[in-house]
Amino acid sequence: MSKDQDIPKQYNPAETEEKWYTYWEENGYFHSEPDERESFTVVIPPPNVTGVLHMGHMLNNTIQDVLVRRARMLGKNACWVPGTDHASIATEAKVVQKLRKEGIKKSDLSRDEFLKHAWNWTDEHGGIILEQLKKLGASCDWQRTRFTLEDELYETVIDCFIELYNRGLIYRGLRMVNWDPAAQTALSDEEVIHKEVQSKFYHVRYPIKDSDEYVTIATTRPETILADTAVCVNPDDERYKHLVGKTAIIPMVNREVPIIADEYVDPEFGTGCLKITPAHDPNDYELGVKHGLEVIDILNADGTMAKEAKFYVGEDRFKARKRIAKDLEDFGLLMKVEEMNNKVGYSERTDVVIEPRLSLQWFLKMNDLSKPALDHVMNDDIQFHPAKFKNSYRNWMENIRDWCISRQLWWGHRIPAWYYGDGENDYVIARTADEAFSLAKEKSGNSNLSRERLRQDEDVLDTWFSSWLWPISVFDPEFVRNKKANPELEYYYPTQDLVTAPEIMFFWVARMIMAGYAFADEKPFSNVYYHGIVRDEKRRKMSKSLGNSPDPLELIKKYGADGTRTGMLFSAPAGNDLLFDEALCEQGRNFSNKIWNAFRFLTMNMDENESYTPTTEIDPENLADKWMLGRIRTTLAEMEDDFEKYRLNEALKKIYSLVWDDFCDWYIEVCKSDQIGEKMPKENLERALGFFEILMKMLHPFMPFITEEIWQRIRERSADEALTISTWPEIRDERFPESVELFGAVQSQISAIRNIQAEMNLAPKSALKIIIKPKNSELAKQLENSGWIYKKLLPVERLTFDVAAEKPKASAASVVEGSEIFIPLEGLIDLDVERERIQKEIDRLKGFMKGIDAKLSNKGFVENAPEAVVEKERQKKADAETNLEKLVAQLSEYEG
Repeated sequence: MSKDQDIPKQYNPAETEEKWYTYWEENGYFHSEPDERESFTVVIPPPNVTGVLHMGHMLNNTIQDVLVRRARMLGKNACWVPGTDHASIATEAKVVQKLRKEGIKKSDLSRDEFLKHAWNWTDEHGGIILEQLKKLGASCDWQRTRFTLEDELYETVIDCFIELYNRGLIYRGLRMVNWDPAAQTALSDEEVIHKEVQSKFYHVRYPIKDSDEYVTIATTRPETILADTAVCVNPDDERYKHLVGKTAIIPMVNREVPIIADEYVDPEFGTGCLKITPAHDPNDYELGVKHGLEVIDILNADGTMAKEAKFYVGEDRFKARKRIAKDLEDFGLLMKVEEMNNKVGYSERTDVVIEPRLSLQWFLKMNDLSKPALDHVMNDDIQFHPAKFKNSYRNWMENIRDWCISRQLWWGHRIPAWYYGDGENDYVIARTADEAFSLAKEKSGNSNLSRERLRQDEDVLDTWFSSWLWPISVFDPEFVRNKKANPELEYYYPTQDLVTAPEIMFFWVARMIMAGYAFADEKPFSNVYYHGIVRDEKRRKMSKSLGNSPDPLELIKKYGADGTRTGMLFSAPAGNDLLFDEALCEQGRNFSNKIWNAFRFLTMNMDENESYTPTTEIDPENLADKWMLGRIRTTLAEMEDDFEKYRLNEALKKIYSLVWDDFCDWYIEVCKSDQIGEKMPKENLERALGFFEILMKMLHPFMPFITEEIWQRIRERSADEALTISTWPEIRDERFPESVELFGAVQSQISAIRNIQAEMNLAPKSALKIIIKPKNSELAKQLENSGWIYKKLLPVERLTFDVAAEKPKASAASVVEGSEIFIPLEGLIDLDVERERIQKEIDRLKGFMKGIDAKLSNKGFVENAPEAVVEKERQKKADAETNLEKLVAQLSEYEG
């Protein structure tokens, strides 16, 4: 047992955190191997390999750590798998940017040369975030750290592609895709963020051939006029019926195009007349297929105008937009320009406006994959917390489209497609070049096929195509190929809890569920805990670009990891955004200090010549002991309910209150010696330490460092007795409700007496003659037996419990839950001064009421002022009358 001289006066978070995290790692507490215990498995949402810790990571990983640490204490074989994601678009963009600063263009490098730069970048910057998570206290099994582009997981992704291709679910086709001109790659629908922006609506005149007529088209993208191949109207629109079948002249390029009719056109929108640009709009593309229209692509991959545009060739699309608007105006074809609000798609990664673009890509059919993934969420086989997110999940799944899985990048899992000819189907799918060559000869029927003809697809797979396998691949990278689980996958899969943000519900959560049923015929996890986005006081998402996000490591340095963790969790209800306030971290630090000071106080009461054995064996006659144990057991049960419902912030608030309010502010106080200056009685101290041990267990998942420090100081422990692997306290039915209720009554009455002391400005040590009139005789007897608590916590000269007591003259009074409390003030205050104070207050109130009466007697005010204002004045009068009545009665007492 640590004695007082061993305990630093101030808690030192940095020293404590470094010491215990090293100790936990050295003893392998976080490492898991399959055994006879129930598994509790969590896979980390893999952050970008070159990323650094931000506030969202802090919240996400704090929540995961709370769940994992508690599971470990519940006796489960907790396995939290860490890892990082190769993040194709983000990482390649960073490498390209780095090379550009060095004067190197990606286009000047071979694929292998570029990948060497990318791996060097990853080796230099990768894994930093995982080391930062250790500072937070994340109890991951670091021996299991994975990377989505490591060799084993690379092969898993290739196996997955081949398996799905062989099932007929992957196909190659020319489709309208979301194109990112900055990254120069296709994006899935989920990687497009639609923003409300202010745009210009250009009204342009299209002449009708061999006629003086014209039609007016309204568009937000006038540069695409150069790619128009038809004009379309609704067949029932009387304004344009006579034009159907005629020819329109496309401005600038003077291209003759047909005027067609289709029900797709909404006569009420714009002018009711649409320009059809099959190469640059998904709906126009469908109309083009339907009506057999020409497709003219006027944009290069980088968003500049292509030679097919004939105008503004090589210029950026937005610069071309401004130029064509001016040229159309000069030609007398721009009728007007309106301002309008509309939604525009932006790349989730590069934040540039995406372009619909026809491109030959690889797609994954989603209809068959999505059905079991939808059913098992809607029937709660997989539970969402909060359940409200099931609605948006269902809406997305029921309207799912095929997934474009190819990306025009080099950093990632290269598509295992090998081409041997120029025909549309002259390709094979294979793991290796040798296998591909063999298959190509077989498919082509050409045994003399030259190996030099064989070339692998240049594109890589969408990053999410690797991370959707994460719960499977981290345990058994060969499962997809072998179709038989290894012992690890059998033991750890399905995992238990996934903690993530709703913003990647479709990117990742839904796809992992699909992959789980597609490959393992089993859910990947049982629960999904959705936390909110960390926002500032203006409700803006915290980000480095806005400059509104604190550095998480600086927060940890300032407030300690425990203080920062609790600060994050205090205001983090599941599913709701967190309005972060640094004051919450300060509150967390203050809580750490409160705990430390409470422990230090207990050690100060130790006798150097005594040995102490913490115990929770209570004195059955001691009301405070039964109350404290009852509060602990009740809080444990309530926290259990909160954990089951993933209300972690509520569980934290309960243990916070139990430690701060109940244990520190009340229990320790009543455990003190009756004699001032004497140490706490040994039996009281041992019970206090025994309860403190339980509290440290309950608090450990939230505040792992300070709890381990105190746990190790309360008594000497072996490595097998560390708090982090100790047993979670058992929930027991005996909770002493009568004792808890009685102690609660004592607390309320003592608090009321303290309020009287404060209100009457009594000296803290002024001895009080306390008269308590309990609401019934049974309570009177119980309170009298508990009189020792009043005497320990208050300066008592005389304490009387009497159901027939009358209020003495010149006394302060309070009513608490039906019982009355009287404190005679004679000798405690100067009654003459008090009478003078009361008289002044009476005079002030009378003057105040006179002013209100004048207002309310003014007919003009009552009839013309808003009803709420008049009612407020009436309420002021009523309150003043009530206070005046009390003061008059009080003055009468003092004069008597």
